[in-house]
Amino acid sequence: MRLNRLLDEEGIDHLAVDIADDTREALVLFETGSRRSFHIVPPGPRLHPHEGERCLDLLERLLAGHRSYVVASGSLPAGLPVCRSAGLPDDYYAAVARRVREAGSRLVLDTSGAAFPAALAAGVFLFRCNRTEAESLTGRPVSGFDDARALNERLLTTGAAEIAVTTLGALGALCSTVHGHTELHAPPLPGEPLSDAGAGDSMVAALTTRLAAGEDPVSACALGVATAAAAMLTPSTEPFDVEVAQSLRPQVRTATRG
Repeated sequence: MRLNRLLDEEGIDHLAVDIADDTREALVLFETGSRRSFHIVPPGPRLHPHEGERCLDLLERLLAGHRSYVVASGSLPAGLPVCRSAGLPDDYYAAVARRVREAGSRLVLDTSGAAFPAALAAGVFLFRCNRTEAESLTGRPVSGFDDARALNERLLTTGAAEIAVTTLGALGALCSTVHGHTELHAPPLPGEPLSDAGAGDSMVAALTTRLAAGEDPVSACALGVATAAAAMLTPSTEPFDVEVAQSLRPQVRTATRG
């Protein structure tokens, strides 16, 4: 499989679940004249329910190895139109959340569409959403930290998440826990922003890595904001520069509200 080969070449430890359809390939086109990037994201592979069950079975086996954090990222794949019962149900991530919790691990959820309301009803450790996803939850614009605070407060009080992180584009992000709400203001970029492709994924990867290392949520999220900023300096899908992310971390200003 091409995806396995690419992961092997990067030295990334992985286990694959074979499916009948092909893995999606998304493209980022960078126009040198306008210095703008364009995302081309075709529909992903169609999954049959039994393929989804195989993913859950693999998750259970991995959780037996006492992994402390599990990241569920991305929207759910579509089903097969020829079979009315095919496809992953909207509550698929809720099933993931229950299995992770039963294993004593913590779920970091970063998804969109119809998948996250059911997962939030089941409860997750950390939920990360961007402005668009936040607006789909609130039903109104989320333009700044006050709007994000209202959403995060709701997620905490309803038990949907123990930690809520709402990202606000160029403004930064709001990280909320039972101890309060912390505004994390994005650092000034050392160059022009070229593309936001992978910025959210990079943020989640950085903050989860630091949480797993024992860092507190706010500090971990601050590195996530710096990492997202670093990712915006690359014009394509190339990985962000780790040294740039580390240099931007001290420039992430924080303000804690009760």
